[in-house]
Amino acid sequence: MTTQLADIRLLLLDVDGVLTDGSITYTDTGEQIKSFNAKDGLGIRLLMDAGVNVGIVTARVSGALRHRCDNLGITLVFDGTSDKAQALASISASTQISLAHIAFMGDDLIDLPAMTRAGFAVTVADAPAEVKTRAHMITDRPGGKGAVRQVCEAILKAKGLWETSVSRFLS
Repeated sequence: MTTQLADIRLLLLDVDGVLTDGSITYTDTGEQIKSFNAKDGLGIRLLMDAGVNVGIVTARVSGALRHRCDNLGITLVFDGTSDKAQALASISASTQISLAHIAFMGDDLIDLPAMTRAGFAVTVADAPAEVKTRAHMITDRPGGKGAVRQVCEAILKAKGLWETSVSRFLS
């Protein structure tokens, strides 16, 4: 697993159930509210600062997600797409990063087409068994509760970049 993670150049993330706990909250006016984990956000920033690209592939469209991506500097956003395998192929072609160097992190059945085509598949602790059996890595944490941070750290450690990432906070 460590060798595969060391070769990752792009981490693609589903949103609901990965970056969030899967809850979808609506206001009385129909506005969608999402909660994101700050530790996941720092992990994403550390990964991007180390030269690993991060992108989003999700079936839903959400203003809250757009704000979060803007905040983190994520520009590779495929939202409103239910064909995640096609999105993965398009992203691979446009970035010129081969599937072997792309990790896809999903949490449910809709993510399986992308997970099974990506070079490295990751899922969360609270994913269904059908998803877990097809993942190279299952996080200890559930979606929205630090699972993305765990993957970011694992990639940085596999690349030998974790200590460098941490040291910037110690000086």
